[in-house]
Amino acid sequence: MSKIQITIEASLAHDLAKSLEKLKNELKNDIKCVRERDPATKSDFEAALLTPGLYAIWGHRISHKLYGNGHFTSARAVSQAAKLLTGIEIHPGARLGRGLFIDHGAAVVIGETAVVGDDCTIYQGVTLGGTGKETGKRHPTLGDRVTVGAGAKVLGGFEIGSGTKIAANAVVLSPLPENCTAVGIPARPVRMNGMRIDSLDQVHIPDPIAQELCQIKKRLSMLEETKN
Repeated sequence: MSKIQITIEASLAHDLAKSLEKLKNELKNDIKCVRERDPATKSDFEAALLTPGLYAIWGHRISHKLYGNGHFTSARAVSQAAKLLTGIEIHPGARLGRGLFIDHGAAVVIGETAVVGDDCTIYQGVTLGGTGKETGKRHPTLGDRVTVGAGAKVLGGFEIGSGTKIAANAVVLSPLPENCTAVGIPARPVRMNGMRIDSLDQVHIPDPIAQELCQIKKRLSMLEETKN
């Protein structure tokens, strides 16, 4: 065996060892995310064996690699297999950050041009989709540490700021700033940096009936004075 062959084999072995170590660290971090954010999971073994979101993410890593190398049909085949196994559909073109936790996961859909930042949490029934009216960047970009509640829909190629929380069943159709809480259909921020920003005073809201009665009383008083 020549020195060149020995050098090549040593380099390949080194690269393989680095890849395996990276994979090991990724898997450990994935399981750690489940344990930290799902109190119902009692052990690392349970997390690895019985968390559909993990299988969806692991399948996506394979399909995304194939997609990036131009193997589009193979990539879709892997993503569809993961969907059949988990009920979670992630397009191979989507980009997912580190520390993503998909809780429960049933009926989650993440579109082709969606981008998900680091340490995000997505609950069941969430759609990161498009409106059908856009081309190019059609799906949303989530910043880091974004939480998307069960059943929420985020539709369009805009950005959601880091640290933002989207309430269950909200429908987001426009960008949201960082560190806010958004609710409703269409969704709007009601908290910013932990402080309520809703300007409506529910306690001292004007009473239109009382205001109208007051105007009638004033009018009657004026008529009586005129009559006298």
